[in-house]
Amino acid sequence: MTNAENPVDRERLSSIVKAYDVRGIVGEALTEQSVEALAAAFVDEVGAAGGKVVVGHDMRDSSPVFAAAFARGATRRGADVVAIGLCSTDESYYASGILNAPAAMFTASHNPAAYNGIKFSRAGAQGISLDTGLAAIRDRAGDYLEQGEVPSVEAEGSVQPLDVLADYAAYLRSLVDLTGIRPLKIVVDAGNGMGGLTVPAVLGTAAGLAELPLEIVPLYFELDGTFPNHEANPLEPANLVDLQKAVVEHGADLGLAFDGDADRCFVVDERGFAVTPSAVAAIVAVREIARVAALGETDVNVIHNLITSRFVPETIEAAGANPVRTRVGHSLIKDRMKETGAVFGGEHSAHYYFRDFWGADNGMLAAMHVLAEFGAQQAPLSELADRFTPYALSGEINSVVDDVPSAYTRVVEAFTGRGEFDELDGLTVFGTTAEDEPFWWFNVRPSNTEPLLRLNVEGADAATMAVVRDEVLGLIRSE
Repeated sequence: MTNAENPVDRERLSSIVKAYDVRGIVGEALTEQSVEALAAAFVDEVGAAGGKVVVGHDMRDSSPVFAAAFARGATRRGADVVAIGLCSTDESYYASGILNAPAAMFTASHNPAAYNGIKFSRAGAQGISLDTGLAAIRDRAGDYLEQGEVPSVEAEGSVQPLDVLADYAAYLRSLVDLTGIRPLKIVVDAGNGMGGLTVPAVLGTAAGLAELPLEIVPLYFELDGTFPNHEANPLEPANLVDLQKAVVEHGADLGLAFDGDADRCFVVDERGFAVTPSAVAAIVAVREIARVAALGETDVNVIHNLITSRFVPETIEAAGANPVRTRVGHSLIKDRMKETGAVFGGEHSAHYYFRDFWGADNGMLAAMHVLAEFGAQQAPLSELADRFTPYALSGEINSVVDDVPSAYTRVVEAFTGRGEFDELDGLTVFGTTAEDEPFWWFNVRPSNTEPLLRLNVEGADAATMAVVRDEVLGLIRSE
């Protein structure tokens, strides 16, 4: 532990505790000492002394070391650590849910190799944000760092290993039946991340499950936290290029790309074109609404964040359910899933949440729904995707801005009187148009951690979207 008279440690700790998780460069504020302190604070905050805490980690070089440090801090405060080892983030959610225990997952998701972090869950895979406990964990950990040690309780905890991969895979198979679909050839880009472990288990036979009618062409399944081929961030178009080429070269029916911790999944059609996460959300929403309606459920809620396509709430309503619009952010959406009893939730960033998965996000499960829907008919995926993509989306455009408030003000002034303003999350402007004019809307959100403004635009057609996009970008960048 660091010296109690060194106040910088508390300040540096604060720099890595973000809105929904812990994230930072290994060896700076994120050290074994800070992890041990965070572990102790987590056990205190969630009342885990005398109970279980799940600890899992991804394939980054620092992850096993940090997981061991976390176990030290947690056991000193009286928690019994269930060490599930190498896993995807949604696999850690499964363990948290099935054991009804709080969990810590060591991953920096799609960030470069120099980073690592922690995704915390309360028991039952419930989220934790700054507003719901993460700030208290940060402050308690700061206290421990200043004290110079984590004090042990009288009854320290133990560490027991547990392999949950096979049970996780079987559970997902129980939620989506792929046995009756037509044979499909799929290229899967794991990006050297945890999809290289979970895809063979869930969609293949590596976990001892029966073979599915799927031919999988693997790309970068070797677990390697240095990401030697490309960053494990499929949200960036450059990181989809290898998958897009491989789908066309292999004559595959579709492609799937997972991020580093495999909790997000992106879909590519047979032409190599990306399917928007909004289209995936709409497809899955229809399936989940129909499933629970068949079981007699009548008041069905489905969550979508405010950046998803207008077609998502339209699809939810057409399927007989209630669309629930939310801000962006996975912990927040987990909370809203619980509050509303929503059967499903979708985000523009390819996070997909399921009531049958403890309200947590699971990219693999979303991919299985797409495979089930697509594999039940004969048309190409591009045709299915086009039906769920009637409008033109810009995708998220980030602009580095020196003076974020001034740029934000320029946008407000330029569009005052031209649309309806909404400030649920940043600024959303819904264009005022005549009945015979194409609709448009845009959202501008400041980043929580960087001098960025994030822009998303949608229009009834590509030309309308482009006009609005270019005007707003001009305002944002005209410093």
